[in-house]
Amino acid sequence: MCSVCVEQILTRFQALLMPHLPLASFRPPLWGLRPSRGLPRSHPLSTQSEPHGSHITRRNREAKQKRLREKQAALEAGIARKSKVRGSHSIVLYEIPTEPGEKKDVSQPLPPAYSPRYVEAAWYPWWVREGFFKPEYQTQLPHATGETFSMCIPPPNVTGSLHIGHALTVAIQDALVRWHRMRGDQVLWVPGSDHAGIATQAVVEKQLWKERRVRRHELSREEFLREVWKWKDEKGGEICEQLRALGASLDWDRECFTMDPGSSAAVTEAFVRLHKAGLLYRNRQLVNWSCALRSAISDIEVESRPLPGRTELRLPGCPTPVSFGLLVSVAFPVDGEPAQTFPSHTCLSLIPFPFLQHLHRRQLRHPLTGQLLPLITDSAVQPHVGTGAVKVTPAHSPADAELGARHGLSPLSVIAEDGTMTSLCGDWLQGLHRFVARGKIMSALRERGLFRGLQDHPMVLPICSRSGDVVEYLLKSQWFVRCREMGDRAAQAVESGALELSPSFHQKNWQHWFSHIGDWCVSRQLWWGHRIPAYLVVEEHAEDCWVVGRTEAEAREVAAELTGRPGAELTLARDPDVLDTWFSSALFPFSTLGWPQETQDLARFYPLSLLETGSDLLLFWVGRMVMLGMQLTGQLPFSKVLLHSMVRDRQGRKMSKSLGNVLDPRDIIMNCPSQVLQEKLEDGNLDPAELAIAAAAQRKDFPHGIPECGTDALRFTLCSHGALGGDLHLSVSEILSSRHFCNKIWNALRFILNALGEKFVPHPLLPVDAWILSCLARTARECERGFLTRELSLVTHALHHFWLHNLCDVYLEAVKPVLLRSPRLPGPPQVLFSCADVGLRLLAPLMPFLAEELWQRLPPRPGAPPAPSISVAPYPSARSLVSHAGWREEGKAWRAEPRVRRCRVGREAGSDVLTLTDSLSSPVLLQSSEPGEQGLFEAFLEPLGTLGYCGAVGLLPPGAAAPSGWAQAPLSDTIQVYMELQVTRRDWRGRSRRECGEEGKWWVL
Repeated sequence: MCSVCVEQILTRFQALLMPHLPLASFRPPLWGLRPSRGLPRSHPLSTQSEPHGSHITRRNREAKQKRLREKQAALEAGIARKSKVRGSHSIVLYEIPTEPGEKKDVSQPLPPAYSPRYVEAAWYPWWVREGFFKPEYQTQLPHATGETFSMCIPPPNVTGSLHIGHALTVAIQDALVRWHRMRGDQVLWVPGSDHAGIATQAVVEKQLWKERRVRRHELSREEFLREVWKWKDEKGGEICEQLRALGASLDWDRECFTMDPGSSAAVTEAFVRLHKAGLLYRNRQLVNWSCALRSAISDIEVESRPLPGRTELRLPGCPTPVSFGLLVSVAFPVDGEPAQTFPSHTCLSLIPFPFLQHLHRRQLRHPLTGQLLPLITDSAVQPHVGTGAVKVTPAHSPADAELGARHGLSPLSVIAEDGTMTSLCGDWLQGLHRFVARGKIMSALRERGLFRGLQDHPMVLPICSRSGDVVEYLLKSQWFVRCREMGDRAAQAVESGALELSPSFHQKNWQHWFSHIGDWCVSRQLWWGHRIPAYLVVEEHAEDCWVVGRTEAEAREVAAELTGRPGAELTLARDPDVLDTWFSSALFPFSTLGWPQETQDLARFYPLSLLETGSDLLLFWVGRMVMLGMQLTGQLPFSKVLLHSMVRDRQGRKMSKSLGNVLDPRDIIMNCPSQVLQEKLEDGNLDPAELAIAAAAQRKDFPHGIPECGTDALRFTLCSHGALGGDLHLSVSEILSSRHFCNKIWNALRFILNALGEKFVPHPLLPVDAWILSCLARTARECERGFLTRELSLVTHALHHFWLHNLCDVYLEAVKPVLLRSPRLPGPPQVLFSCADVGLRLLAPLMPFLAEELWQRLPPRPGAPPAPSISVAPYPSARSLVSHAGWREEGKAWRAEPRVRRCRVGREAGSDVLTLTDSLSSPVLLQSSEPGEQGLFEAFLEPLGTLGYCGAVGLLPPGAAAPSGWAQAPLSDTIQVYMELQVTRRDWRGRSRRECGEEGKWWVL
């Protein structure tokens, strides 16, 4: 057989024989087509006596591209408004009385148009009540594999609602979970939420001030915690409702909260074990400090904001804007030489140049406090910045702390926990806000003639993401976890392949982070969170003595042994601080399964099969889970990590409440008018200035609100983006396109259900039947490959291609004439049923609501008990489909597939070269120079005529002369096509395709 296969011939054939007629019901909009790079250009149909000019084709193509750009611009500008108008006619509600948990009534005919609200109604409560999401149910499936698949959801903060970034996580995880469940694996997907210490406390504090004008410190700790629990009970359920709306197939009976008794016990146990192992200690060190929150914060809560130079910022508690990005030069005598300093400086450091060595260890007198300060030389000083003499503040800078340690300098803390100046600064500065004090110092230096100037100084400013305040580095006595040893094991796990990171380029960041990891400060000066199980032994005239215990009684026993005194005589005071939220989150993979108890879930489902999360959590969450999991359980908490990209808006901006681009997934699912979007912003906790900015940005992005797209369309769009590459830029118009794809599937099933009879009898398949079934097998193979490699974009592409191009655009069009014959052949209905059944099961992990709604309406397969839900029906495999008894011509169909696939594309693209009349009756001949091809094409002559909208299609023997007066065009090196022409010569040059089409009998090639 030559290199040209049948399906290629079909495509080129149809491209040439395309009348400009009204498109079939399944045809996508003409302006939405994109040419494929892999498709060769069609040869124009021509005769020897009528050459054509290429400038006509080029001019028409340019006009078409212009129209395409205009329509796309109109789509982006008015998609919400147009969709709202269209949606008002297509919204259908499910109004049959159904109790929550009862199965949806599918006895009624399908509504004429796809409506997400109708499709998604009632299914989720039934899934949950039937226990389809529980691993215990899956052991009863007839196709159970005996294998387990376990995963936990990254616990979202209980502070509010989920956004699109969370929806991406849910879409990917649920697709994987549903696929494994349909395969027959015993699946456990654990739901949960995080108490989010700093974020939750900040939200409740804002609410108390907004509603009651009460500050936290005006309440007792117990009173404030009651307010937090009250808020959690009122608002915490919103996340669960969002997860249900997204179709997340979680085992809700195993739902957990990181402040639940079980989680609290796990946190206490972990703290005690780490302390006994010498991996947890208390020390006075520099920490990230938020003066607005009056607490230490983690690195992930520090936003590094680059400043190009002088920049004014408004900060909490400061009455006026503060300037940053400036280098201040100050002079005062050091044996007649200038230097620069401020109150917290313990020395000045010079560049170690030879001409400065004589100043090393000389002293100068502080111009504001009179304190003597030494001059030292150190290679850390940058010679190209400033004067070459810089201040050293070991108590307020990590870099200066290292320099001070090298030279034996004593740190002086001049900033208090609330951001005011301490008594070490003198009475004239004590109690002032630190940035107000800065201005007062500058004025004093000017008065004394020591100020020498300002210059722009690009810098990176650390900002607290929770409060917006500038982060200070303060010396604090805190609890720290030693990370070096555990970090080395985590790095080795990836290097050895025991832990797989996907995409693999994240391995570089992993290894770099663990090779430079420092000790982890886990103390937080909050009231909401896991209180540290450590106790101070209160003794007069004694250094701090701390003991750790699971209970106070256990801690008292440890203290008695440590001090040699009876425990009853000792006074213990529990540490008022709480643990970093990331500490409890790091235990999530095993604390949710019952650790430290030896539970059945822990034995069966730990380690987890997979950890899927956003790439931004790789180090702060994934890394800490690996460290603590290996240390506390002796095993990796999971062997595979799948990391997805960050979701940004279509302008490339990070999702942020202050930008107004954070969307509740339900707003996209169910439609949200612009007024409601604005009201949601106003109901939040944004400051007035932030609210104004966010509202303006939101009005610009969504002037007409958000159209109804549905859960399935949202999930499918999110999964269609690959995990590799950069960030995901998401637009509502893209999701709306997936909604149109749902409508395409809906209409295809309406057609199939109408074509199916009550009984099916096996019948020999037509060649085009074998072709579509081979496409179905290939689609199943691609889906299986995508799920195994966890590249869901492969799955979405394969399904989109099968449903839209193979089934709707080709096969359904080809079998319409066959279905109209009497008596009707039983083969095509059987194939339609197989395509619907298998195609919907392939689609179910990604579009669970639409798949369930349509699959429930299909007749059950004979000879096997039907699955109660598509969510627990067997997932099709390519192997099982290829072995189907009716696919004997599968090999031939595979060879024909590429051309059939391009058939509709060529037909819709067209070629503006010639016009014909009576196109529907014009006969067509195919001729091959290789005799072996003739037999392959013979079986496809009827679908060729149907798809090409021409008359009878026949074969011209190899070597036979071309018919006189027929148009000729090459389809390949070995194939020619001929058409009998009834040409009406008219002035067609320069006429557009639209003008030709309006005449009704003009055929544009």
